[in-house]
Amino acid sequence: MYYRIIRKDILKSKVITLTTMIFIAAAAMLVSLAAILVVNLSGAIDTLMTQAKTPHFMQMHSGEIDTGRLTAFAEEYGNVDEFQVLEFLNVDGAQIIFEERSLADNVQDNGLSKQGEKFDYLLDLDGNVINVSDGEIYVPICYMRDNTAKVGGKAVICGKEFTVAGFLRDSQMNSMLSSSKRFLVSENDYMEIKGLGSTEYLIEFRLKDLSALGAFETAYTSAGLETNGPTITYPLFKMINAISDGLMIAVILLVSALVVAIAFMCIRFTLLAKIEDDYREIGVMKAIGLRVTDIKKIYLAKYAAIAMVGCILGFALSFVLRGILLENIRLYMGESENSSFALLFGIIGILLVFLAIIAYVNGVLKRFRKISAAEAIRFGTSQEKSAGAKHFCLSRNRLFDTNIFLGVKDVLARKSIYVTMLAVLVISAFIIIVPQNLYTTISSKSFITYMGIGSSDMRIDIQQTDNISEKSVEILKTMKGDTTISKYAVLTTKTFKAKTEDGLEESIKIELGDHSIFPLEYSEGRAPVAEDEIALSVINANELDKKVGDVIPLVIEGKEKKLTVCGVYSDITNGGKTAKAVFNDNSADIMWSVIYAELMDKSLVGRTASEYANRFHFAKISGIDDYISQTFGPTISSIRKASFAAIAVALIITLLVTLLFMKMLVAKDRYSIAVMKAFGFTNSDITAQYVSRSVFVLIVGIVLGTLLANTLGEILAGILISSFGASSFKFAVNPLSAYLLSPLMMVCSVLIATTIGTSGVGQIKISENIKE
Repeated sequence: MYYRIIRKDILKSKVITLTTMIFIAAAAMLVSLAAILVVNLSGAIDTLMTQAKTPHFMQMHSGEIDTGRLTAFAEEYGNVDEFQVLEFLNVDGAQIIFEERSLADNVQDNGLSKQGEKFDYLLDLDGNVINVSDGEIYVPICYMRDNTAKVGGKAVICGKEFTVAGFLRDSQMNSMLSSSKRFLVSENDYMEIKGLGSTEYLIEFRLKDLSALGAFETAYTSAGLETNGPTITYPLFKMINAISDGLMIAVILLVSALVVAIAFMCIRFTLLAKIEDDYREIGVMKAIGLRVTDIKKIYLAKYAAIAMVGCILGFALSFVLRGILLENIRLYMGESENSSFALLFGIIGILLVFLAIIAYVNGVLKRFRKISAAEAIRFGTSQEKSAGAKHFCLSRNRLFDTNIFLGVKDVLARKSIYVTMLAVLVISAFIIIVPQNLYTTISSKSFITYMGIGSSDMRIDIQQTDNISEKSVEILKTMKGDTTISKYAVLTTKTFKAKTEDGLEESIKIELGDHSIFPLEYSEGRAPVAEDEIALSVINANELDKKVGDVIPLVIEGKEKKLTVCGVYSDITNGGKTAKAVFNDNSADIMWSVIYAELMDKSLVGRTASEYANRFHFAKISGIDDYISQTFGPTISSIRKASFAAIAVALIITLLVTLLFMKMLVAKDRYSIAVMKAFGFTNSDITAQYVSRSVFVLIVGIVLGTLLANTLGEILAGILISSFGASSFKFAVNPLSAYLLSPLMMVCSVLIATTIGTSGVGQIKISENIKE
């Protein structure tokens, strides 16, 4: 019996059934995709880091190294499982050439490396440890993505020719957010070129108990071992690998949650519309003695069937799309060992959507108890009482056309009916604006100020070279006489020892110089201006358990210098463990220097950067736009794709919801439409009234959605961004896109849907719908 009723009902209302199924399929697809992507990403990262045996603790070091002392420390410290020191040969980008294309303009620290002896293996694209032969070179995977190199092609490094044998996965340096990239060559080739670059050491440890990593870091620093370079740990390696795809997945999760909420509202729309159509039949069934539970079963069975088909369709669509979305994860990290679990979690997500829909439909159907059989048989529609808009009278109207006035008055008089449509439009505006603002923010020049980098036009890095101070002065002299440069500043990084509360010493890298010329965004406090002040990165502040106003004892030349914490800022550079101060020091060696410059004419940035790069070969020089593009490129691309997908989803939702809502209203308002026709209103007049209603609700929805996107949306995006180091966050909004183009697209969708949804007005006849 149920099968016949459901089949007949579906054939009778094909459009509404199909639309409902589309919403359920979209919600199920997004939930399934989010679950599959989360499990695959986490599994792929774990698999990569297991296969590569990623170090738990790595200290990069430039300068002299005492391997005997390091070996003795590793043997004495009981938690050390394995220890090794790898060499990383930094090579000037201009000396790395692929088919006549060099890496001179590349912002990465590119260098040669040998395969790890005990761990920290470089893997091929099949996940195997690479065994490289003489004359061959394996290239970081990022240079395959940008078509810099290809298998079988020639590479010339420092005058020596290599054949590109393949591409490598590097569990430490895969991400573009990692500032270094390793090229793998044989030991013989490495020794041949070793004298043509500057050697940096990767001091690496794997621990027996990873949970004791913090204690190991403290012990390493207290031992006074080599620390002339960034310190990076296993959790940070994991986070850096997850950032680009993790942000995209986070946007999909946000959109999927909102689409599920909208799907429920749309089910309510369609269900209420169906109840309106069947109002008299429901009254008849109640009059002849059918129980409410029996009537509910008929509707529940129909929506269970629609939900089942929609969920199966959504699950199938997630399989179609997951290949595209998993492409980047598979390329950079390989297959996940959790792929079977991903399928299971996808199915669980689908089941949760299905059960939630059934529970929701059952809740909506409780209104059957309130339906009067006599009223339903007599009127054929529900007779709700209009409330509100008592002072909104047509006789006092001087501003609007009559049809527009009546449309707005109806919205105000029946607010409870329109609130659901309003909620959907608010969510749709939110879905459009938040990912768009997130993309605009991350791709903007100002975003780097949340990442520990000063906002400038040109950045010059001086590292892996002798006499850094003298070379910095040489560049500054040139800048001083360069009339195209409006201002500049040099910041030098040195390593000091900071004393903790329990008397232990921790290594801390402090950037010295004037931090007011190219300021950062501070999550708390401000930049240091006095010699007894220091600002800490978020990670350092957390590890040292310091906040603004606390004092840090710093050991300089054997003496304690007390510095007050004046600010906390975000940083993803150099392992995220940095600090900033302005005091003078001549005791510690300079690890590296960064020179920022601002130009009078922004259009000259590219040319100026190129001129300085040709003149100062020892420095890495780039325009800040190139720096952002090369560092955050994959992340920006992921968010861009997600934002476009969100816009498409929101516009489709807006169109379909408005269409369903208008059809429901027309079905509900058959009596009042017939009355208006009797009074002489034409079909076009009535259509204009419905257009006025939908546009009025849309305007309110866009305003509320925009406000919500710029408040709650900014908070949610801030939580997301803070997961990889940026604790202070504000949207950089593109007004043209967010406040003009997006609302216009929504207006077009609503107008199209309203026109189609009210097409049934002309079919309503006065004689059939006006009752005594």
